[in-house]
Amino acid sequence: MKKIIIDCDPGHDDMMAIMLAYASSDAVELLGITTVAGNQTGEKTFLNALKVLTLLKAENLPVARGFDRPLTRELTIAPEIHGVSGLDGANLPEPGINGIEEHAVDFIIRTLMQAAEPLILIPTGPLTNIGVALLKEPRIKKNIERIVLMGGAVYDSNITPAAEFNIYVDPEAATIVFESGLPITMVGLDVTNKAMLTFEDISEIEKLAGPVSSVVAPLLRFFAQANCDIFNFQGAPLHDALAVAAVIRPGIVKTSHLHVAVETAGKFTRGRTVTDVYGILNLEPNVDVALEVDVPRFKEMMIGAIRELDKR
Repeated sequence: MKKIIIDCDPGHDDMMAIMLAYASSDAVELLGITTVAGNQTGEKTFLNALKVLTLLKAENLPVARGFDRPLTRELTIAPEIHGVSGLDGANLPEPGINGIEEHAVDFIIRTLMQAAEPLILIPTGPLTNIGVALLKEPRIKKNIERIVLMGGAVYDSNITPAAEFNIYVDPEAATIVFESGLPITMVGLDVTNKAMLTFEDISEIEKLAGPVSSVVAPLLRFFAQANCDIFNFQGAPLHDALAVAAVIRPGIVKTSHLHVAVETAGKFTRGRTVTDVYGILNLEPNVDVALEVDVPRFKEMMIGAIRELDKR
């Protein structure tokens, strides 16, 4: 059983990542959720995490709030994609839990230091909490089996012509993580943009009409429409859920072991994950970069998770 912590900024696709992890209790044990500012402000992403766990009746899971801004920069958010609340499109229940008082960084450090075996961290937002945890207590590295993150890209971008949103928001924190020497899998836009539930798939989810699917379907429809309006995508790309799927079923993505550096100083390229695909720099590879995805298998996992949660 793989034990995981999800560090996120809910966010439609973060919500789906949490749901997939919680539904897959035969494969992963979700030890807690930590939140960070990104898709929306820190206050809103924390509130959204509490709402999601209330919907799932997962009130026993600890939720810890982390940083409200990047390490050195002003916060960039994405209301054009996720709406004013960060989870526009559905009526989520008001939180039935309060979360814990402990800061997300301290929760991550404590959980790792007390772990009997190495854990997997799944960051699906800006990497501020993870970067600070590594700086504050470097000994946690021995208890991190792998970091499987949603972020970056080799060829694609979304927030600027050069960069993916999560890395762009806090490139300095991303640099700390990428240069940590830890095993890292980068599940970036090259695969997550393909990990899409189409409008037809969303209509099928609507027909389930269960307690979870009836909330998820309109939420996904909002997210799909925003992606259609901005990127001309014909559906909802579940970026963050694919990172969780890659932990549950590693074969769902195919990776190449490559050297990746994060651009922090470029005028036009802030947050670019500069990936040495051809080994031109002769630098030691530091990241397993996802370049292919089994889309039918991923869709099957997501719809199966929603069905499972409807039954609970």
